[in-house]
Amino acid sequence: MGDETQQSEQKQKFSMALLYYGFVVVLFLYSLKVLFGSRKFRNLPPGPFAYPIVGNLLQLEQPFHRYFTRLSKKHGKVFSLWFGNRLVIVASDLPVVQECFTKNDTVLANRPHFLLGKHISYNNSTILHSCYGEHWRHLRRILSLEVVSTHRLNASYEIRRDELTKLLQKLARFSRNDFTKVDLKSMVMETSLNTMMRLVSGKRFYGDDCDVSDVEKAKEFRGILREMVSLAGVNNRGDFLPFLRWFDLDNLEKRLKNIGKRIDAFLQSLIDEIRASNKTTNTMISQLLVQQRTQPEQYSDQIIKGLCMSMLLAGTDTSALTLEWGMANLLNHPEVLKRAKEELDTHVGSDRLVDESDMSKLPYVLNIFFETIRLHPAAPLWSPHMSSEDCTIGGYNLPKNTILLVNAWSIHHDPTLWKNPYEFRPERFEKECDSSSLLSFGLGRRSCPGNNLAQRTVGLALASLIQCFEWQRIGKEEIDMTEAKGITISRQNPLEVMCKARQIPAITDLY
Repeated sequence: MGDETQQSEQKQKFSMALLYYGFVVVLFLYSLKVLFGSRKFRNLPPGPFAYPIVGNLLQLEQPFHRYFTRLSKKHGKVFSLWFGNRLVIVASDLPVVQECFTKNDTVLANRPHFLLGKHISYNNSTILHSCYGEHWRHLRRILSLEVVSTHRLNASYEIRRDELTKLLQKLARFSRNDFTKVDLKSMVMETSLNTMMRLVSGKRFYGDDCDVSDVEKAKEFRGILREMVSLAGVNNRGDFLPFLRWFDLDNLEKRLKNIGKRIDAFLQSLIDEIRASNKTTNTMISQLLVQQRTQPEQYSDQIIKGLCMSMLLAGTDTSALTLEWGMANLLNHPEVLKRAKEELDTHVGSDRLVDESDMSKLPYVLNIFFETIRLHPAAPLWSPHMSSEDCTIGGYNLPKNTILLVNAWSIHHDPTLWKNPYEFRPERFEKECDSSSLLSFGLGRRSCPGNNLAQRTVGLALASLIQCFEWQRIGKEEIDMTEAKGITISRQNPLEVMCKARQIPAITDLY
């Protein structure tokens, strides 16, 4: 009896082991089929070993742009990864990227659909996340004509000038008599948010003239921005391993749905308030509501909210970060700051504030802007592109529905393109380099339409801060330039510096 029981247990164990190993074999074979069987082409870019089912997802390290740069040194400037069963190509080579968005610009104009786009971008219907087609062209046309055209930018100059002047006034009052410690990070973020909010809706959210309710809305919106940055990216496993979405173990989808509802309510309140006022102003929402009266389907509330969200997300955080990085680099390189100040004193003088029309006479200040976005591109990895059909880039074959990631940060630090690429040297753009090699605003038909606005806004802000104030580090040590983790390159530590108003006529009225 005991022998029979023992034999039965052994058979049961053997059956369980057979079932287990059979399952592993089937799973492994399925993984091989997913990873290799679906490839139409054999000439794919090289890449690191990919695990069954999950591919390379478990190997990813933040910050991704630096991790991908390390991989490119091992596997080449064009290499492949597997995110679950999705093929991902990472390009860190300027000629290849230029080829992608000239020869294959239309083929690579699509976007992969992720959870973020579904729950926050109105089911992937905004200009940032929608696939290439008539709807996207319609959105791009609206943005180009009604929002960021030269005519609109010129018309909105007074708003940008006024917000910058308020920042200068605040700093001047603090530091009119002696060097004063200031938290430049929070100040430039508030200025950037006020500027974009006024361009979009006409409302200020920071300042003595703001309602308490508006200040609370601003805090909520900044909280939404921070949470979106933390949840966005290319490593959300639920986007590539659909079975994980059944469990939502990290509450990702729940959190995205919550953010989507909050930002939709915020944007709808802006539209409703302007519609109720029945006044036509030069703000983005007001101008789009005028078009809505005659073309309600082409300018629906959802389309307007999507365009507003794209402007606020793309223009608020990135401009503030670029200005913050620029000032941090200037404080670590006083010789650059001195030369820029001399250029301003020579070509603008001290009797008036520098103006947007002066920027063409300030090539060195403009080069500081270029060097800042080269070293610290606000979006180090471009938003993902996806091939709509089979194509070839850099001598490699890309099957249809391949995800393409462009590592702009890696290209901006490529020693074959830039001498001493990790050094802050604005003068490099005078002779050895061309700003056309910068990829901060993308290339091709899906490049950022707000590049002119960003250059005007940040360039003038940099020039004004240099003209009006003396700047010093708090201590003898150089400012820490450590990056924080996230899809944008922000500073790990707030930029706190010493500031003193210059004793020149141009800023007397700012006191």
